[in-house]
Amino acid sequence: MTDTTTPGPAAPPEETGLKRAIGPKLLILFVIGDILGTGIYATTGKVAGKVGGAVWLPFVIGFVVAILTAASYVELVGKYPRAAGAALYTQKAFKVPFLTFIVAFMVMCSGLSSASAAARAFGGDYLAEFTDAVPPTVVAILFILVLAALNLRGVSESVKANVVLTLVEVTGLLVILAIGAYAVLTGGGEPGRLADFEASGSGGYALVTGVLGATALGFFAFVGFEDSVNMAEETRDPVRTFPRAIFIGVGVTGTVYVLVALVSSLLVDHRTLEKSSGPLLEVVKAGGLDFPPKLFALIALFAVTNSALINIMMASRLCYGMANERILPRAMGRVLAKRRTPVTGIVFVSLLAIGLVCTGEIEGLGDTTAFLLLCVFAVVNVAVLVLRKDRVAHAHFRTPTVLPVLGALTALILASPLADRPAEVYIRAGVLLAIGLALWAVNKVVLKFRGEG
Repeated sequence: MTDTTTPGPAAPPEETGLKRAIGPKLLILFVIGDILGTGIYATTGKVAGKVGGAVWLPFVIGFVVAILTAASYVELVGKYPRAAGAALYTQKAFKVPFLTFIVAFMVMCSGLSSASAAARAFGGDYLAEFTDAVPPTVVAILFILVLAALNLRGVSESVKANVVLTLVEVTGLLVILAIGAYAVLTGGGEPGRLADFEASGSGGYALVTGVLGATALGFFAFVGFEDSVNMAEETRDPVRTFPRAIFIGVGVTGTVYVLVALVSSLLVDHRTLEKSSGPLLEVVKAGGLDFPPKLFALIALFAVTNSALINIMMASRLCYGMANERILPRAMGRVLAKRRTPVTGIVFVSLLAIGLVCTGEIEGLGDTTAFLLLCVFAVVNVAVLVLRKDRVAHAHFRTPTVLPVLGALTALILASPLADRPAEVYIRAGVLLAIGLALWAVNKVVLKFRGEG
């Protein structure tokens, strides 16, 4: 990446109602922990079901798309180191409050659908290694309530919990890579599967749409780096800290994902992977190493917990940022006096997440998450180009122009009907947007009543 900067002094510390508790190392682990988790642990099998044994290819393409858009986020968070992320960038670029609200609402819904997918994954095949006595929906609701309580306690506690969970989930993926290395060294597995492409229908078009559909679903595993920009007001020296953290985070996770996909296909037939909500557990059982399946299942439960924790944290901070920008009522920005955490936002998003866990399964919620964020990423990549005319006083990272252009194009392609996704994804996204429109109307009425509209 080319790091060009706008001349000027470093950005001074901004006054904020939130505590700056996140340093460089914590932020890197936050980004890695946010990206790792539910996607790779729960949806690898569904990706394999769409593309066959060449399950590694969608993850390679998703890695490239993620890097392109991550570069845009790095430039924008460096220019505007404040909470609200994509909503803030959209407003500054286009100055259309309605579009800003829709983008912000889509980001919030993507985080909540991701957390809901994690909650659902928590009650799936991994938990079944221990018990299946409690209904999955009840497990998911209790799961969300516990994470809400942790978020209310404080960002420092939440991020430190994220560090522990990140180390655990990384350990699980390293176990998968060790199993793969053992298989290669002992001549195990079937390398021929790695070049096995399968798609519904026949012909080149079906193959292309199959790969795009698999990439769109697999992209769910890469979402998360965009969450970190919503922690800008709780990060020490965000202008200097974010570029390194985001690029390292995306680079590490992308490399691990591709290797895990290769190992999964090498050791397990894609039809077996497709049927499981715990596909990596199938890899452990087939790997030849004597690693306890229950121990790996426990690691996987920690991994999906981490995904949900960070997404709920992100969504609550987004509520806080939007309230400060007057996109949502001021009450949404209320901060708990002693803990200095956004209490109203945490309660609000947790209630929405509880609603979502009752409406969908892992694959549908994951695909919805990816679709919503791909739409947002297209807007953000355009916004970074529009905002080139807006100069700021401090030095910051500047991405090469070609990257946001390619980022916008690839995001639009993966969000389009060319990516062979189920109709339920578009329906769910449409319902969520309808809810957003209703909230927009209510907020306008409230502002007008107060004489502020």
